[in-house]
Amino acid sequence: MKTTLLTLATLSAALGFGQTAQASSDGAWAEFASAVEKACIKSASGQIENGRAVVDPYGSAKYGLAIVTGRPSGVPKSKKLADISVICVYDKKTKAAEVGGEIEIGKVMNKPKPR
Repeated sequence: MKTTLLTLATLSAALGFGQTAQASSDGAWAEFASAVEKACIKSASGQIENGRAVVDPYGSAKYGLAIVTGRPSGVPKSKKLADISVICVYDKKTKAAEVGGEIEIGKVMNKPKPR
């Protein structure tokens, strides 16, 4: 009896893992990245015009992550400005996206000072 129960438990677990692996297919990750990109660009639209997003392909356990970059919103086209970037967090459960404040890309790209 114990052997039968153990076999059934092992089989159930194996079938469950197969479904999880299927949900994490390349197609599912591509759909996830697309959802994060769209939600983050929309969320950043108050700060950035015609934003473009670089999406972390997998995110964290709870969040999708992206950096949205583009021209600051509301600035006349005649004024030449560098693009700005914001970090976006996309909640995998609620599918809501939030963006932080403007990040100076120069600070990100500069090499850290030796300690």
